[in-house]
Amino acid sequence: MNQQSPDSRPDFASAARGLRHVFVNRLAVEASIGIHQHEKQAKQEIWLTIDAGVLEDAGDTPANIADVVCYEDICKTATALATDGHIDLVETLAENIADALMQDTRIVQIRVQIEKPQAIAKAASVGIAISRLRG
Repeated sequence: MNQQSPDSRPDFASAARGLRHVFVNRLAVEASIGIHQHEKQAKQEIWLTIDAGVLEDAGDTPANIADVVCYEDICKTATALATDGHIDLVETLAENIADALMQDTRIVQIRVQIEKPQAIAKAASVGIAISRLRG
């Protein structure tokens, strides 16, 4: 059996390693996104879920906002990218968000999920998720 211990998994939050998860769950954004003509003519609500694995100084308790990766900044970055003109594919938007957020070297992994709640009538939502790992 080939199992990894939790401490060896890069997605496992560990106080000893200083790995924390900063997340945003289903941020609602009005975006011009999609390949269909009706999607190009009118904005639609999308939901952005972002989970950033943040490497912070082990053992140090953050004292102020400059010491942490801020979820408000994550929201601002993701919203700006989602509302900056028309995007054909949700995959493109997910990659753009991941690339922009990974500019912060404290973020060692990221998962970006984009949902379109109105795309398929009989589904609560549809979409994609990507994961990226530094190094």
